[in-house]
Amino acid sequence: MKQYGKTWLLIAAVTSLLLSYGSNLVNPYYYDVIIGIGINIILAVGLNLVNGYTGQFSLGHAGFMAVGAYVGASITVFLGGWYGGIFGEGMIAEAALFLFSLIAGGLAAALAGFVVGGPSLRLKGDYLAIVTLGFGEIIRVIIQNMEVIGGSRGFSVPMRTDFFWTYFFWTYSFAALSIYVVLALVHSTYGRGFLTVRDDEIAAEATGINPTRYKVLAFVVGAFFAGIAGGLYAHFKQYVHPEGFNL
Repeated sequence: MKQYGKTWLLIAAVTSLLLSYGSNLVNPYYYDVIIGIGINIILAVGLNLVNGYTGQFSLGHAGFMAVGAYVGASITVFLGGWYGGIFGEGMIAEAALFLFSLIAGGLAAALAGFVVGGPSLRLKGDYLAIVTLGFGEIIRVIIQNMEVIGGSRGFSVPMRTDFFWTYFFWTYSFAALSIYVVLALVHSTYGRGFLTVRDDEIAAEATGINPTRYKVLAFVVGAFFAGIAGGLYAHFKQYVHPEGFNL
């Protein structure tokens, strides 16, 4: 089962790479829609781990996406010159910088998910929804007041290369990776814990399962992929604004 999953993941990555070479033949409007679909697949898969498999009503996913978008964009803008000066120029260096910015944005979003998940996931139902909604709004307000990243004016991400920013390969490779990771996680021992917490949290706790532990893990993984999607979005649109991440 796992071997087949890895095979399909490899096939998806190779197919995405091959299709990328024909992306310049696609109408720009349709290409924008196709990339948007891929980014939203990543978002939906991460959110489904929290809301679907673990059964937690979270409304803070846009906040995690904002963290990933701004952290990834900041690394590209502020560290791009330093990185290029140390490691040289060229497509490989640019690709490495872009990949680093995406992973850094995902990790920052995962850290935010851990911070908000620890105390808030002891709540249930509507109370959890209110707390996560408040978290998303807090992130948006903080960004609006950070002039170093544009504040309420928004933040521009200038294009550094014609090939190694967000395009078909990166978007759909990460979409395939997110699907693979979530499916592998759900079908693991931890995944059984997610399903147990979703079906009956009281019974799960009675059998020795720590519901908060599993909910926080789901929150962190979901937030990580939301951060990745945010980084892809920022580098594709080349401009992000706090109002783009509201409810």
